Amino acid sequence: MEKISITDVSKVEVSLGTVRAAERVLETDKLLKLSVDFGEETGPRTIVSGIAAYVPEPEWLVGKQFTFVTNLEPRTIKGIESNGMLFAAGEGDSFAFLSPHREVPSGTKTH
Repeated sequence: MEKISITDVSKVEVSLGTVRAAERVLETDKLLKLSVDFGEETGPRTIVSGIAAYVPEPEWLVGKQFTFVTNLEPRTIKGIESNGMLFAAGEGDSFAFLSPHREVPSGTKTH
């Protein structure tokens, strides 16, 4: 993989968000639509994520905090505008969400 500079890393904004709602995206097997609170005045953001295989019931995510890339350009996925990207590790049996070991304010930046 290509090496990047610290300047490149500093362009990526990673924040902790609290999931307020989660539901399956109709007519897909992989996608969930999340409403995520980042403590912004505009309210929660919609984020579409391909994590359905790892979440038996979307409601399990509600109230949990995870890490998200929050400065991506919006992308429309299955007709839904997604405004961020969930950070996770691995795939298959090694898949894991990245979350704080204790609750922190929604929108807390990582470093």
